[in-house]
Amino acid sequence: MPDHHTPPPPTTDREIETLEEFDAVLARGSLAHHRIQAVDLTQRTFALLTADTEGAVFLGCPMEPDAAAKVRAAGALVFPPVPGLPFDPYRGHLYTPEELFAGLASSYEATPDARAYQWFQETKADGDVFASMLRAVHDDSISDALDELLVGARVVGVMGGHAMARGTEQYAGASRLGRTLARAGFTVATGGGPGAMEAANLGAYASVQDDAMLDEALELLAKAPSFTPSITDWAQAAFAVRERWPAGGASVGIPTWFYGHEPPNAFAAHLAKYFANATREDGLLARSNAGVIFLPGAAGTVQEIFDNATPNYYESRGEPTPMVLVGRSHWTEKLPAWPLLQALARERPMESRIALVDSAEEAAQALQQLTARDVTG
Repeated sequence: MPDHHTPPPPTTDREIETLEEFDAVLARGSLAHHRIQAVDLTQRTFALLTADTEGAVFLGCPMEPDAAAKVRAAGALVFPPVPGLPFDPYRGHLYTPEELFAGLASSYEATPDARAYQWFQETKADGDVFASMLRAVHDDSISDALDELLVGARVVGVMGGHAMARGTEQYAGASRLGRTLARAGFTVATGGGPGAMEAANLGAYASVQDDAMLDEALELLAKAPSFTPSITDWAQAAFAVRERWPAGGASVGIPTWFYGHEPPNAFAAHLAKYFANATREDGLLARSNAGVIFLPGAAGTVQEIFDNATPNYYESRGEPTPMVLVGRSHWTEKLPAWPLLQALARERPMESRIALVDSAEEAAQALQQLTARDVTG
């Protein structure tokens, strides 16, 4: 009888997230102590019946009943798929726009994104502990996939309000900012929603095209300036741009079903969508290791400024991440976050890593200057 407490052997990667990875690991002789995540194994029954699966964990992997019984008896843990959900809590990869917006031709309400939001609203209201556990498992799976995607990346977070409409100069400026950052080798990461977030992701998408492409795309998108009153029209305009220029640059969006009335945008190649907004907010800022740019926004953006300032304030190694606020009058008069940020920064290492600029066009240059500047001044 196997010893279920035997520690796994040291290895660099024990996660299996595709059928190809499963076959490759099995060809080496053993599945012992691996974690197989959301892989359909219904066509691998013979392999499961004969393989060493001691200490393995199967997370949401469909398999035949006799295969499931065998791997359990051999010392594996099996967490079966949960039927009836509009999402997979054990998923091994981030979402794509095509996945979340599947069925958009009928209406946005038919998409997996809309159905997941509806499920969230229903289960949040009744306080079902099983549903809350599924949400937590899902969000942890998303965090794991996001970390895997961003290994070695220089990530710049671009924050800003959802109300920034297509067709405005502010939206165009934010898109040019995203394009500049992507062309400079940064990975653009946003909150993944409409407005300023979409604009920055659009800019990253346009970064591999000639400059004229972005100007044309902005004109096309301006025909559906906001996700209200019709998310369907708003999203279809974005996919029309993607269809006309299918080879876009990659960026990351990190939206949330907590604000599910705000849809994700279609220009982020990778969407790390969460149920828990707090996990999403903290994760976006924590992964922005090359700095954060704050475009004009409202309460949510103000919160993000100080959520980011807090770890910078207490940074003990002298390596706070740069922070650039865009919109002098917005951040000094309308919502005076800049004076408070300056007050926090005085006599701290973060003082030399903050900047206030007038426009999105200046933000990328300011960020690079702050990155190059010695923190001691």
